[in-house]
Amino acid sequence: MTDAQVGLVMATPLIVIFAVMLHRMGVLRLSGTVAAVTMSVAIAVTLFLTQ
Repeated sequence: MTDAQVGLVMATPLIVIFAVMLHRMGVLRLSGTVAAVTMSVAIAVTLFLTQ
């Protein structure tokens, strides 16, 4: 794995955890949380496969 792929593997779960925690604190609605998680995973997969 390249350095960029390792960074994606480490950063994406942190983004997902952060979005879920913001939802649990009442800052994000469920639709915003789902959108953030879906987009971050989709972007990470796309970037991981094109590296």
